[in-house]
Order: sequence, then structure tokens, then C-alpha cells
Amino acid sequence: MPISRRHFFYGSLLATSANAAIASRKSPSEKLNIAAIGAGGKGFTDLNGCTGENIVALCDPDDKRAERAYNQFPKATRYKDFRVMLDKQKDIDAVLVSCPDHMHATAAMWAMARGKHVYCQKPLTRTIWEAQQLTAAAAKYGVATQMGNQGYSNAGARECAEIIWSGEIGDVTEVHAWTDRPGKYWPQGPEVEPKTEAVPSHLDWQAWLGASPDRPYSPAYVPRTWRAFPEYGCGAIGDMACHIMGTPNMAMRLALTGPTSVECIKKEGSSKYTFPHQAVIRFDFPARGPMPPVKVFWHDSLKSMPKFDGVPDGELVGDKDNNGSIFLGTKGIVTTGCYGERTRLLPDARMKDYKLPAPLLTRSPGHYRDWLRAAKGGDPACSNFSVAGPFVQWMLLGVIAMKFEGKLEWDNAAGRFTNNNEANALLKPTFRKGWHFVG
Repeated sequence: MPISRRHFFYGSLLATSANAAIASRKSPSEKLNIAAIGAGGKGFTDLNGCTGENIVALCDPDDKRAERAYNQFPKATRYKDFRVMLDKQKDIDAVLVSCPDHMHATAAMWAMARGKHVYCQKPLTRTIWEAQQLTAAAAKYGVATQMGNQGYSNAGARECAEIIWSGEIGDVTEVHAWTDRPGKYWPQGPEVEPKTEAVPSHLDWQAWLGASPDRPYSPAYVPRTWRAFPEYGCGAIGDMACHIMGTPNMAMRLALTGPTSVECIKKEGSSKYTFPHQAVIRFDFPARGPMPPVKVFWHDSLKSMPKFDGVPDGELVGDKDNNGSIFLGTKGIVTTGCYGERTRLLPDARMKDYKLPAPLLTRSPGHYRDWLRAAKGGDPACSNFSVAGPFVQWMLLGVIAMKFEGKLEWDNAAGRFTNNNEANALLKPTFRKGWHFVG
């Protein structure tokens, strides 16, 4: 496709990168002072991705969950409430946001409004309105940003895009992406009921709830099972789709237009409190430049590898952990693993003498390093909010679709559904008294 390397990869980012001077920058040789909002679980992983910098503050409402980080970074100042941390500690240059989904956007916005660079875990936000706000704010405040979907930094994701753009498999009109989660990872479905218990001594429950409505504590929500509950998480879409559908988003240029409709075409094990046991979501996208309309399907909670016409029995599709994506073209098939790894043509025999196209896209130095480099004056990170925001906005339509029967028609330019006002009410969160989206 006749598109220059830098124009395609950065797109509109080049037009906004001049604003980066608004935020404080350090030279490549200087260390950033980094604070973590969420220091346990994935937050601990994110901290270890930045250990070459100065870890100066840790904020977590759960002392037990954050214990490993406290031990590894004993000099870092500890907080329960990120608002207190951001207002009190003035030496912070950059912030890792690794708390549950429902507080991603508020924490990221508070940090950006104070000129802090932000690395925010996927799915970036819980709602579409929040994703719109973060996208705009990142440009306004000129900070370096990155969403924690590591697949966007995988060379295989770029190889997949380049194979498709080369015309090797013809026009792609159907894409499938799938995961085995939630499965054994967390429970969701009709058997899950959040029974009230006393708040454990190591947890500040009010700080954990943040801006979400007040409600009694239940062990059904923490430490990681909050993903099952729409008030706090986005189910398997929030956990894995940012990884697995990242390659389709890049290769098929899906965020250029967003979808025209979304529909939950299969749902098993519906629940009063959580997302269902299993779901299949269909997104319909219009033509994007020379690319024809495409159907994109998301499958969660798969117990076995999916089968597709044109793939011989016994050949691996996606990765061995039963996560991946497949692109069905008029001249062939290409598949990738969870993070864009093991990109290859199918059937396997087609890869025997195949040579990858000449690289069109830049290669990442690593997902954390990409963000740290941007915070020190380098090029925008590969999944910065100008990229991640529009991606997440269309992906989160699938979360809403699970609540309704039938097709939801989407007007991407207006940012609303045209045939369901009840669904429109779910585009934006409500904030409880005392909390503000921008502090």
C-alpha cells in the first residue's frame, strides 16, 4: 500500500508531537522519578519494567497486595489515596496506573493534569467517554503516554500488518480473535454473588472504591476478581482483547472509522452481577481507504482451539495457550498468537519458502522502554493515547453489547448509538460525591 513508513506508523501523532514540550522532559541519560498507582499484581510487574529509573512513591489501598513492592522499593513513600500523593509529592515525573479498570481514567487524568507522563494498564478506561477524555487530555498536556498492551510492541504484530498490506492474502473480509479467559482465571456467571463481609484490616475499602458508588465490601471483588463485575472491570475484553485485538486494530486500520454496529451474537451463563460465562461479539467495520468492509469477531472463554475453513486439522491456530487471531483473506490466511507472536501464513506449508515483506513499520525497543524514551524526549510510544484511545473506544462497545439483545447501531463521528438510548447511558460513568474526574 502506497503509504510512507513514518506517516503510517505515527499518523496524526506527528502533528501533535510538537506539543510534547509542554510537559517536563529529562535527557536520555537522566532517570525519571516514577510513582505507582497500584503496586500489587500487575502494578508490581509494571514497576519491574521501570527498575532502571527512580521509584519514589507507591500508592495502593491494599497493604497485603502491595507488600512485595514495599519490600523491593523500601525508600519509596507510601500512600493509600493517589490524590494525596499527586498533591503532596512534587518530585514525581511519571506515573504507572495499574489499579482496577474503574479508576484507570481518573488516576491518569489527575496525573496528566499535573504534567506527569502516564503509563496506564489496559484496557485504558472502563467506559468510552473516559477514553475520549484521556485521548484529548494527552494532547492538551503534552505528556508521554502508553497503554499496557504489550502486543503492540511485538515485532510479530508489525509483521502481520506488513504481510496483509503487501497483498499476500488478498482482501481480508473476516477476522476472528479469541481467548481462553476468564475460564480458570476468575469466576463469572450466574453462580457468582458478592456476599458482604467485614473489610479486612489490610484494605482501605473506600480508597479502593474511589469514584465508584459506595457499597459494602465483598471478597468476590478483590484482589483480581473485580474483572467479572461491570462496575469495576470489563471482563475478558478488558483483560485480553487489548492484547489480542491489537494486531487486528493495527493491521486492519480499524480505529480509522470505528465500527458501524456491534452485536453480542452468542451469550451463555448470563448473570445478575457479572459478565456471562461466555460470549461472542461481532463488530462490523466499513471500508477504510482501499480496505473493504470487514467483520471482526471476539470469542471469550474458549476451551479448545477454534477451527476455520482452509486450515488443515492438527495445525496450530493462534498460540498453544488458546489465544490468538486469524485473518481470512481472498487469497490466503494469516494467524498470530496472543501478543502478535508466531505470525505465520496458513496452512503451514505456505511458510516453507515464504520471505517476509521488507519492514514498513518501526520496531519497538520494548513496551516500557518505548514509553520511558518518549518521556525523555523521544518519539511517541507505539500505543500512546492517540493510538490506544480510539482503539479502546471501539473495543469497549463489545462490553456494552453483552447487556443487550440485537444489533446496536453506532455513529462513530457522534460517539453514540443511534437505536438504543439505554445503551447510550452506559457510555459515561457516574462519579460519587467528593470525587472529581479532573482534580
